[in-house]
Amino acid sequence: MANATYTPPAVWNADTVSGGKFANINRPTAGARETKALPEGEHGFQLYSLATPNGVKATIMFEELLEAGHSGAEYDAFTINIGEGEQFGSGFVYINPNSKIPALLDRTGPEPLRIFESGAILMHLAEKFGAFLPTDHTRAEVLSWLFWQIGSAPFIGGGFGHFYAYAPEKYEYPINRYAMETKRLFDVADQRLKDSEYLGGSEYTVSDIAAWPWMAPFIEGTIYEEAKTFLSIDEYENVSRWVKQIGERPAVKRGRIVTKVWGDEDTQLRERHSAADFDGKKV
Repeated sequence: MANATYTPPAVWNADTVSGGKFANINRPTAGARETKALPEGEHGFQLYSLATPNGVKATIMFEELLEAGHSGAEYDAFTINIGEGEQFGSGFVYINPNSKIPALLDRTGPEPLRIFESGAILMHLAEKFGAFLPTDHTRAEVLSWLFWQIGSAPFIGGGFGHFYAYAPEKYEYPINRYAMETKRLFDVADQRLKDSEYLGGSEYTVSDIAAWPWMAPFIEGTIYEEAKTFLSIDEYENVSRWVKQIGERPAVKRGRIVTKVWGDEDTQLRERHSAADFDGKKV
């Protein structure tokens, strides 16, 4: 019943959890569930991801670095199908104990480095190549907007997206709660982008690379069923301007299809090893 209330037991038990789209993989425990090595390519950077809003942050960053002439940013990208639980293989868990995409192995130094969490990956690459993250007085503003997005994404995805699109039952309170928060976040960005070309200031930076993959699908109407209409997303004209401006960047067009395995064939790229992999793709 839509108006039914839930009285929590004294001790929570995972066996009482109802179904849902991700019921087959969700557990209250961490760690590997099977022994499974990850594939590897020839480049110094090995990225394991899926073209979700979080995953697209990393692939856009790599493609932007390459577009800017940083040849040392060549990377191999492999799809991790989170719907099938591939993030719980031992090889992936070694790189990311939290079993979330994206995860990166940096083999360019004397010892391999694992980097997990999208914000950490963006900062690691920005600092390594000296790109998309200023070193002057504007750095603090850029980092503030970067971490604003990192902290806000769970409200949009795990909050609004889950209860509006994925939960097995529709309940008014959580949908209203996270719809309000999602609209508030869009308003925060809209007010900022009224006065600034980009989130961090006059230059395109990691803060834009982090936020764009989450906000663009709402503007385009390609995420969470009828969410664009439900949330009146067209109200946010400054966000729309920013989304369209960034969406025209060649690196963004490439980056958003890497490890994408749904939709039209010419918008999918299960693995990426070189620029030649984009031949024949809609980018």
